[in-house]
Amino acid sequence: MKVLESVSSFAGKYFAVWVILAAALAFLFPTPFLGLGAYISILLGVVMFGMGLTLKAVDFKIIATNPLPVLVGVAAQFVIMPLVAFGLAYLFQLPSELAAGLVLLGCVPGGTASNVMVYLAKGNLALSVAMTSLSTLLAPIVTPVLLLWLAGQWLPVDPLSMFKSIVQVIIVPIVLGLLIRRFFPAAVEKSVSVVPLISVLAILIIVAAVTSANAGNVISSGFVVFAAVFLHNGFGLLLGYMTALMLRLNETDRRAISIEVGMQNSGLGVALATAHFGPLAALPSVWGAIWHNISGPILATIWSKKPAAELAPEAEPVEPSVQRAETL
Repeated sequence: MKVLESVSSFAGKYFAVWVILAAALAFLFPTPFLGLGAYISILLGVVMFGMGLTLKAVDFKIIATNPLPVLVGVAAQFVIMPLVAFGLAYLFQLPSELAAGLVLLGCVPGGTASNVMVYLAKGNLALSVAMTSLSTLLAPIVTPVLLLWLAGQWLPVDPLSMFKSIVQVIIVPIVLGLLIRRFFPAAVEKSVSVVPLISVLAILIIVAAVTSANAGNVISSGFVVFAAVFLHNGFGLLLGYMTALMLRLNETDRRAISIEVGMQNSGLGVALATAHFGPLAALPSVWGAIWHNISGPILATIWSKKPAAELAPEAEPVEPSVQRAETL
């Protein structure tokens, strides 16, 4: 088990490198990976199950004790990112599938990799975890509605079908993870340190599957899509921070909200795009999976060298609490 824990830690630490390598390998040799697309939803369910295993009641405490930062952050998540994606799709005049895929990336909830980034950035980890959890639980309703409103002009959106998909691949696995943690806590505590490794492997397979299906599209439209994802992420990080600043939240809260808003659940974006729009629409989320796990560590490293002047009580985490599915 200790060997697996070490491998898990190593895999999570250099996740961005593995994602780039997986994408490059699938791009250069797509054929062996083409059949993996059928398992994307199952693999994402595995990642979300791991998230459920690591959630604790204390993760939601801040929602009751100090709800304003959580509500502000989640509102910013579902306002800033969809609207920025919508604007960029028009600015770059993206084809219908790519435009809908970019908007989809903007409409999904925050990714759990943000929790580790906030921890490393000396931000409010409790706020980060609460934002991720709440935005994920709201996703079955909010994501389809936003997509119908913003992406319906490019491609048909079936909100009921998308609601069912999100419940199946996100909510059900998380609930199962919570139940298993509730009834088998000892077994979960012994094995939870290996969850990041399983999550890393699952996301690498998802990235490889979508990249192989879009090998030709990466050449023809890869740069413009990456530019859109790059700007989307940058605006999210900046506007998330500015929103918290304007509301006079403390520095640890600003960092948490900035990273939470800027980093999306790209795995969910890939799964929904593949199931409801087509492989090409998944390309923005694939680039998101790669870039978010590069920009996040860069920003976290910069902030880690500039400790916040004031630390909220919730911002004093114990490191093992961030051992969740740190890959989306």
